[in-house]
Amino acid sequence: MNQDNKTKKAPTSAQKPLRSAQWFGTQDKNGFMYRSWMKNQGIPEHHFQGKPIIGICNTWSELTPCNSHFRELAESVRRGILEAGGVPVEFPVFSNGESNLRPSAMLTRNLAAMDVEESIRGNPIDGVVLLVGCDKTTPALVMGAASCDLPTIVVTGGPMLNGKHKGKDVGSGTLVWRMSEDYKAGKISLQEFMDAEADMSRSTGTCNTMGTASTMACMVESLGLSLPQNAAIPAVDARRKTLAYISGMRIVEMVQQDLRISQLLTRESLINAIRTNAAIGGSTNAVIHLKAIAARMELPLTLEDWQTYGQQIPTLVNLQPSGQFLMEDFYYAGGLPAVLKRLGDAGLLYKDCLTANGKTLWENNQQAPCYNDDVIRTIDNPLCSNGGICILRGNLAPRGAVLKPSAASPHLMKHRGRAIVFDSFDHYKERIMDDALDVDANSVMVLKNCGPKGYPGMPEVGNMGLPPKLLRAGITDMVRISDARMSGTAFGTVVLHVAPEAQEFGPLAAVEDGDWIALDTDAGSLELEVSAAEISARLDTLRQQKTHKKTGGYLQLYIEHVMQADEGCDFDFLVGCRGADVPGHSH
Repeated sequence: MNQDNKTKKAPTSAQKPLRSAQWFGTQDKNGFMYRSWMKNQGIPEHHFQGKPIIGICNTWSELTPCNSHFRELAESVRRGILEAGGVPVEFPVFSNGESNLRPSAMLTRNLAAMDVEESIRGNPIDGVVLLVGCDKTTPALVMGAASCDLPTIVVTGGPMLNGKHKGKDVGSGTLVWRMSEDYKAGKISLQEFMDAEADMSRSTGTCNTMGTASTMACMVESLGLSLPQNAAIPAVDARRKTLAYISGMRIVEMVQQDLRISQLLTRESLINAIRTNAAIGGSTNAVIHLKAIAARMELPLTLEDWQTYGQQIPTLVNLQPSGQFLMEDFYYAGGLPAVLKRLGDAGLLYKDCLTANGKTLWENNQQAPCYNDDVIRTIDNPLCSNGGICILRGNLAPRGAVLKPSAASPHLMKHRGRAIVFDSFDHYKERIMDDALDVDANSVMVLKNCGPKGYPGMPEVGNMGLPPKLLRAGITDMVRISDARMSGTAFGTVVLHVAPEAQEFGPLAAVEDGDWIALDTDAGSLELEVSAAEISARLDTLRQQKTHKKTGGYLQLYIEHVMQADEGCDFDFLVGCRGADVPGHSH
């Protein structure tokens, strides 16, 4: 594999007239109307005379705490656009916040992507700045923009400052999982648990662990869709505003050069992202989101690619939940450029991939320093030697399942145990607290009907809390299997994204209490020790019992059109790049 091909350069001159001229560039009735109504905002005439119109796609919302500072961030972007000679136009899109939105922000990721795509395509925009932060806002906005293929740059909101609890640094999300288990185990009181709320989230920004938000910020930077250092600058650091300002300037140049998102999102840059995900100990959610993004650009990406290109990559970033530190420490240690430098030096990057600033990935990062080898480990001293997402297949997951080795317990990576089955998340909540539950440390907890269609929306409930009676006995991890997802801030030996899901009568639906299940991560296998004939018979019985219920609205659209986890959970009718042309736009 040649990873040092001849350096690609961005085009240096505009290849076509400004797209916005179709609205503002004509001296007729249509041009009159478009310009006139825009002028009611006080926009001067000369802004319509050949200046690039730059959209600022904003996911600000007070219901999305991670993105609550985006009004201010958008102003920095706006000033940069103006300095570079562009005309900024800010517009809102659906903000699917992870922390408040029920039943799951994943349910509305595709809704947000549809909003973004149609907002970009239908409006007089030459280029777009995507303001992203909270988990699903990043993939949703990139997916929507990819289907339009205009010049695009991403500005992430940045992580919150380190949490501080009893004199120690604590990670957002990860602290919740750990303290909740400690409370159920009787190690801490309810008051001690509640007192940690304000300690965990003490500034605006995304989770400060290597959760999904930080992971996707790193994915964006490794894909070349943002400027260097975008992933890790803390939300409240003045350098975040500076990066936003410079990004505003840069998008004007990208329009002038006709440097579109399709020139940045390539098969090679996707492989770079897979390797980066392994090196940072990134979230399993990246598997689904990158697949969806790739499909919008009509680029091949499979679970086998994660196995081929990511499985043997060492985890270098020592961050919670896999390690010790937090995103603030990661930035001070050198941020993602230091990681990309180490991967590149080891021959593990496609170095010539073009990035948003017009330089190649390697030109941006080949001199990147690292200031702390404990936070960002060297290749020969990794946190985990094989940190890439583990892809599992077998008769329990014919189309695949995933596991995050850096967050798992080594002694459970090869395991055989009896299944304890929960038919739904409500069933799990009812059953798990019962001390009479026939479960021990060797049992395998199995959760069904929490996949894309089953919940619906594929919630982050795959890291099921352990039975209190086992927690009190000192058990801290068990093998858990589901068709659900897991928060990137969570940890444990958790098998996720089992496909096909139980709701679609995948073999997971056939598992019963007492069945033996064998997990072997080295072999990449996940097997239900039940005969094929018995599995088929059980599934036939379930099909006969199934009832069809119409829900109506967006939920009905979702259930009918969402694809499985291995396909990226996009809607089947949204796959592909439809471009920016507006059908039937003449008046």
